[in-house]
Amino acid sequence: MVTADSLRRLRDRRFHRLPTHRVQGERGALAFVREVGFCSTFYRFPEGVACLWEAVAGRSNPRWPRHSHHDAGIGLTWDLKDTLPARKRVYYGKLLKGRPLLVALDLFPMFYALVRGRQRARDYRVEYEAGRLSHTARRIMDAMIREHPQYTRELRANVFMLEPSKTRQFERAMAELQQGLWLVKSEERYEPTFSYRWDLLEAWLPEEVAEGRCLPREAAVAGVIERYAHGAVFTTERLLGRLFGLPPDEVVRALAKLCRAGAIRADCAVEGLPGRWVVHSSGAR
Repeated sequence: MVTADSLRRLRDRRFHRLPTHRVQGERGALAFVREVGFCSTFYRFPEGVACLWEAVAGRSNPRWPRHSHHDAGIGLTWDLKDTLPARKRVYYGKLLKGRPLLVALDLFPMFYALVRGRQRARDYRVEYEAGRLSHTARRIMDAMIREHPQYTRELRANVFMLEPSKTRQFERAMAELQQGLWLVKSEERYEPTFSYRWDLLEAWLPEEVAEGRCLPREAAVAGVIERYAHGAVFTTERLLGRLFGLPPDEVVRALAKLCRAGAIRADCAVEGLPGRWVVHSSGAR
């Protein structure tokens, strides 16, 4: 029987939450993201998701220091979350539960298939007419379709939202468009003033979007779950549904498929943990 301690130790190793495994630079960070599939930057998901800051610190749940701007680990994490997407080595955006993630490019088409299916950027009007896209988000997409990429101030001017009173409305719509995989932040500019540059996702990652549009949803669900389980090692049906926003029947079908393929073991007893667990095959030996 597998034990809770052995599973937690394996998760710590895969999440690089050990001093001997900590991320020390861009090359290590890219390898880390590719290994776990996706990770948060600073946020610690209660469901158990790899965190870049933890990997840089080489330990679980590091404390936020009083003077964070002088902390080397926080500084490196901040630089990496800017540098990797700017060089188009990973995808970066608010993808799960409104939290920003770094996603390996080979996994990203599966996320696209889950969120957008076969849609292209021009299908935003279909979503708006169906009531699934806000009016402000539609106006922003109108402006981006006409011209892209755009920096934040230019975009706000083009949708007549430069007034400070409209900042929150604009930011909510931008978060909506990021989570819906319509737009992507392609650059953070610090000179002469700080600003984001935005682009249509399909213009920024054309090959990955094209691959995602051709991917059946069932294959995407199974692929995302397997990649997550490989890094996290153990989870449950309920946690998977909550993390990825999937209905229970989709989770059950994906787990059955992965069980048949020998990738995971479902309904496992784990010594030291109550209930039944989903364990990646690499952790169930």
